[in-house]
Amino acid sequence: MEKRKEDPYTVLGVQKSSSSSEIRSAYRKLAMKWHPDKQHSLEDQAKAKFQGIQEAYSVLSDDKKRVLYDSGLYDEGDDEVS
Repeated sequence: MEKRKEDPYTVLGVQKSSSSSEIRSAYRKLAMKWHPDKQHSLEDQAKAKFQGIQEAYSVLSDDKKRVLYDSGLYDEGDDEVS
């Protein structure tokens, strides 16, 4: 069974109406908090969380991907061809 990815807005803790700068700010804050180099005691958990944060930001920071995601048409498999 395929595991469904968590909503990028939820991962970054932002609203759908958030601006690009709000999204970037939330990303930077979470990336600093969960970076594996800063979380030695929780390294495995931090790696997974950090990867999720990066994936969420990659969708929401790209205007085309964000529009596709918001309309329900985004397929993460399409990222490979960008």
